[in-house]
Amino acid sequence: MEVKLNDYISSKQSRVEEEIKTYFDKLEVPQKLKESMIYSMEAGGKRLRPILLMASYEAYGDDVSKALSSAIALEMIHTYSLIHDDLPAMDDDTYRRGKLTNHKAFDEATAILAGDALLTYSFEIISNDPLLSDSEKVEVIKKLSKSSGPKGMVAGQILDMDAEDRAVTLEELETIHDLKTGELLKFAITTGAFLGNATKKQLTALEEFSYYLGLIFQVQDDILDVIGDENKIGKAVGSDENNLKSTYPKLLGLDGAISRKDEYVNRAKEALAKADADISVLSALTDYFSQRDH
Repeated sequence: MEVKLNDYISSKQSRVEEEIKTYFDKLEVPQKLKESMIYSMEAGGKRLRPILLMASYEAYGDDVSKALSSAIALEMIHTYSLIHDDLPAMDDDTYRRGKLTNHKAFDEATAILAGDALLTYSFEIISNDPLLSDSEKVEVIKKLSKSSGPKGMVAGQILDMDAEDRAVTLEELETIHDLKTGELLKFAITTGAFLGNATKKQLTALEEFSYYLGLIFQVQDDILDVIGDENKIGKAVGSDENNLKSTYPKLLGLDGAISRKDEYVNRAKEALAKADADISVLSALTDYFSQRDH
């Protein structure tokens, strides 16, 4: 089927924004904490992770409502990680998506607690979802905790910190980004399909696809840090270099990074072709991830 991707993304972003508002409207917590949580949740994110989860669900299932709590929980986890990444002890960033980072808009202690709150609230909303069976709740929570925890994103974060100001191999760089970025994308794609009743064989193909999609996302991030438009990416170009980060352009050169990204795109689409579903949206999203300018 022909995909009008911009329309698809826009409609899904609107659905995500509506759902996020619903969860915060009913959240009764100290006002300063709530304001800090909402500040970062509404800081202009593209909502790509929840959109991926919904697209994966729709490749196999019908009413996407069943996937919404998982999609919002994923965005909360992603947002918490950004709040903590921006802290002085981590990347020490002043701006995120063109706005002051949370600890600059509030203070360090509030930012830490807002991140903690988003992390834990994410699991609460999954566990309270009336559209999920108990076994589905357990499986989704298990997947999300693994992808975001010490075997997933957090592992990638500490490996990324340890790789600062030293030479790394391509294999090391791929491992870092598979964990730091890829694990949450893997959660999005496999959880959406799982809730849509994909088979084990289909899930295996999607897991391979998500591995390459995570690498595509990170290579493009690295490329934009070199040649991107600050007004579009919402932070200073060259911040990776200033923070002594290990990146694809640093390791392979800009042309080499672009070539490696194209290779990942080909491998991602080969894996996606084995997923035995209507993959048109996921394929279009792969191109979008590869070509995005912010």
